[in-house]
Amino acid sequence: MSADPQKLKLVKELGRPEICFSLARVPQTSRVFYGASDGKVYHVDFAEEKPQSQAMDGHSSYVSGVALAGKRLISGGYDCKLIWWDAETRQIVKAVENAHAKWIRNVTATADGKFVISVADDMLAKVWNAETGDLLHTLSDHQPLTPNHYPSMLFACNTSADSTLLVTGDKVGHIVIWELATGKKLGSVEAPGLYTWDPSQRRHSIGGIRSVAFSPDNKLVAAGGIGKIGNIDHLDGPTRLEIFDWRENKKVHEIQDDKLKGLIERLAFDPQGQWILGAGGDHSGFINFYSAADGKLIKQEKFSTHIHSFVLNETSDTLYLAGHGKLATWEFKADAPAAAAAPAA
Repeated sequence: MSADPQKLKLVKELGRPEICFSLARVPQTSRVFYGASDGKVYHVDFAEEKPQSQAMDGHSSYVSGVALAGKRLISGGYDCKLIWWDAETRQIVKAVENAHAKWIRNVTATADGKFVISVADDMLAKVWNAETGDLLHTLSDHQPLTPNHYPSMLFACNTSADSTLLVTGDKVGHIVIWELATGKKLGSVEAPGLYTWDPSQRRHSIGGIRSVAFSPDNKLVAAGGIGKIGNIDHLDGPTRLEIFDWRENKKVHEIQDDKLKGLIERLAFDPQGQWILGAGGDHSGFINFYSAADGKLIKQEKFSTHIHSFVLNETSDTLYLAGHGKLATWEFKADAPAAAAAPAA
């Protein structure tokens, strides 16, 4: 049974001096790793009464992606480095110094723990052996320049629940679906509504696809970001979500919301396929739930700070968030059982 978004309640917050960019959770536990703006990876256990973050040194710039694959934690950052860690001892096992030629924007791993994927502003997606760190495939279909001849960016990647597919999405709205085992391109769709270009005042662009996700049956791909922006120096634009039947190259839903504005930084489908969760923000944050059937917004929660990443637990009833100076957990709380009626006199 799917968790009920209407029951979502904030349980615990942990203030941090860093910007918490990326998040990974140890299965069957309340332990998480997160990558931060100070160039460190941190470990914290939310089961502790007063959780304490423990630093792991290895990067020299923003740690923009972390992923768990079996006993390995893999982190990537703006220093273009990928690091393989032993998730238990938290010691470095392997480091690839120039894994990409430009900033690494995201790192993810397949559910079966076999593959790790990194994407970067060199506009390449790279597929790695999660255990050994060997490079298996270099995937190229994202253009290095925008239509306005400025450098583009490759922000988003995600894998399917069955560990067979990869989806990547870039700044100008180009989305590509790949077969992980072979590195073969299977299809692509376009979402240019997630990209804003100012041709007159600032000659600058903003937006882009910041999050992607597969539906449980692999039929749909969702892409999140921000809609058209009036003042491109700020994230003053509507949240925007586009959902595609990628094999048919058909857009199924297009959702914009002006109430809580900003980027949708992370997306996930409910494992039963009933709803889609998106979180992000501008100067503050939001948590949005959308109906997978009709795309309608069914639940919205404000958060005090911009959310950069989240993970759901195995039963999708606990949500872990990483944001600007804060970590938090939310739970889908069941209603307390009604009190028994007093016996009749």
